[in-house]
Amino acid sequence: MTTYAATACAGANIAFIKYWGNLDEALRLPLTNSLSMTLDTTVTITTVVFDPALQGDQLTLNEEAIVGPALERVSTHLDHLRRLAGVTLPAHVTSRNTFPTGAGIASSASAFAALTMAAAAALGLDLSPKELSALARLGSGSAARSIFGGYAELIAGARHEDAYAVQIAPPDHWPLVDIVAVVSREHKAVGSTGGHALAHTSPLNPARLAHVHTALARARSAILARDIETLGEVMELDALTMHAVMMTSRPSLLYWLPGTMAVMHAVRSWRQEGIPAYFTIDAGPNVHVITLPDYATEVQARLRAMPEVKEIITCQTGKGAILLGDERP
Repeated sequence: MTTYAATACAGANIAFIKYWGNLDEALRLPLTNSLSMTLDTTVTITTVVFDPALQGDQLTLNEEAIVGPALERVSTHLDHLRRLAGVTLPAHVTSRNTFPTGAGIASSASAFAALTMAAAAALGLDLSPKELSALARLGSGSAARSIFGGYAELIAGARHEDAYAVQIAPPDHWPLVDIVAVVSREHKAVGSTGGHALAHTSPLNPARLAHVHTALARARSAILARDIETLGEVMELDALTMHAVMMTSRPSLLYWLPGTMAVMHAVRSWRQEGIPAYFTIDAGPNVHVITLPDYATEVQARLRAMPEVKEIITCQTGKGAILLGDERP
């Protein structure tokens, strides 16, 4: 029997301006645009093998066989690609992350970007980056941005084909450093998918939605001008307003831990000493500290010295999703 296989690698991304809440939950159409930097060391490597001998889809994540909702989510995503290719072949997906999974470091973004690219290649689909981005979004909204390297913006279209990411600057445009302060390696109790569905229950959500367009414009301009002070200011405010929506949703989502707060306060105190460091936090407790390359060593040392920080993960601006080897006969 003929099998079709391919392997892809994609980086997680850190959103400077985030989206929280969907216009359409099934299609993962975001309520607003979002803007991020793709990372180089927090990556997912995924191999997809379509094999008619399999009884059904299989998923191995970080060397562990996975069943239940996670496998169902992968199967649903593969169905989108199988329909495009006109096949019903089952697949074995083998994936591994170089960083903690489900801890608020955008593992779903890198996972579904890599899965989309590998599955499309294995099925022989000739898709443009725009098409790959829209398809990746069906698995995870932020995955649409991880198709691209450097700095990318996800457009919040009202239809599937209109909601995709575009690159606004390549990786070498501005080599920022993202130092992730890991205060917890635990898998979060409520993932982003569940959290998005609660956004509309927060009385603060309308205020955030009214502000996000201004934030996007400021962040976009700051990236193009390599202005870390402006980017940092708008980035921190956006993260705080998003978590305010989370905290005031019903039920309330409180991702922060004491270590989260400790890092946030520390970063702000370091700025008073002249270190250009700014924080942002995705849907989880771990803190991304954004700084310039010349200050990275100092920031790393200070974070390592904090008892609340279990480990640090240092990333720079990364490339987009790539095929590591197309093994299709």
